[in-house]
Amino acid sequence: MTPKDERDLAQAVADAKGPLWVQGGGTRASGRTPQGEVLSVAGLTGITLYEPGALTMVAQAGTPLAEIEAALEAEGQMLPFEPYSLGGVTGVSGDTTIGGVFATNASGARRVQVGAARDLLLGVRFVDGRGEVLRNGGRVMKNVTGYDLVKLLAGSRGALGVLTEVAFKVLPKPEAVGHVTLTGLTDAEAVQAMAAAMGSPFDVSGAVHAPAGIEEEPTTLLRVEGFADSVTYRTERLRDLLSRFGAGQIGTSVEPWQAGRALSAFSQTVRGPGGATWFVSVKPGDAPALMARIAGAHDCLYDYDWAGGRIRIHAMADQRALHDALRAEVAAIGGHATLIHAPSDLADAVPLTQPEPAPLAALSERLRAQFDPRGILNPGVMG
Repeated sequence: MTPKDERDLAQAVADAKGPLWVQGGGTRASGRTPQGEVLSVAGLTGITLYEPGALTMVAQAGTPLAEIEAALEAEGQMLPFEPYSLGGVTGVSGDTTIGGVFATNASGARRVQVGAARDLLLGVRFVDGRGEVLRNGGRVMKNVTGYDLVKLLAGSRGALGVLTEVAFKVLPKPEAVGHVTLTGLTDAEAVQAMAAAMGSPFDVSGAVHAPAGIEEEPTTLLRVEGFADSVTYRTERLRDLLSRFGAGQIGTSVEPWQAGRALSAFSQTVRGPGGATWFVSVKPGDAPALMARIAGAHDCLYDYDWAGGRIRIHAMADQRALHDALRAEVAAIGGHATLIHAPSDLADAVPLTQPEPAPLAALSERLRAQFDPRGILNPGVMG
């Protein structure tokens, strides 16, 4: 089903006799076999409001991300949280939609500076599991409307409601981009260097590390953005600050950050799409020891984002054993592992997200019962 407007979508949900598999462009699919009839929001397209001076945009959920970014580019603006793409590792073709970006809370390297996708989401319209159209939030940052359903819907992957329209904040594109590159660091040294950079006064907007295997030699990148003179000054001072970790090199290319958004290192290293990909959130200080254990026992590629707070892991083989090991290891240190994409034999067989503690799981179940009492929206995706 591909409804053309919100009313048709609401009617489709209200009339549903069984499960509905909600998707936008299909590019962020987990790999699970669709359970029930596919309900696509790809027909709900168009930018309905854009006020560059107010740094706000409103768009239908099925609007392609490329259309959003083209409109912003024309005004010298951008999506601050630089959403990542999965096409390179999944092999799934299609148009990523803005609804899919917010439904998965797809946040990139700049999260360390501006926050996640959900932090830039101002308002939503959505259809709940009864087929009722609901609205929450607004078009400005200071908007108090009671329950913050905006944050609840972001990252819910269609399990609480089908997004039909999103309002979000945008920011001006920086005049200049610079970065300091350190090479040859161990994972533990890289996390220490990234922590030092994030604790500095130089307003770092990206901190990533790729160990050997992803790059020819371990490479750590610290990004600085802003006015040209300021970027020049801050990158030089940041290089000086990090000199105890080695001789840093200053660069200005945006290519490493574009490649990071596309997870290009995984697809290029394994020479094509396939395999399974996990995102693991942990305390940065726990990340090196965790990956020493995981990578020592399983054949996988990985890199660090968010100054070590997120680890991106990719494996072509031994996927079920790696999945089970990750869940156990991450649970022991209070982290969270999410299976982003996998072949259907794995994605159909395991929970996509880390099991919740019993009190939180009970709360989540009550929320789903309120928003989707029939349990028809993307069953199993969030639990």
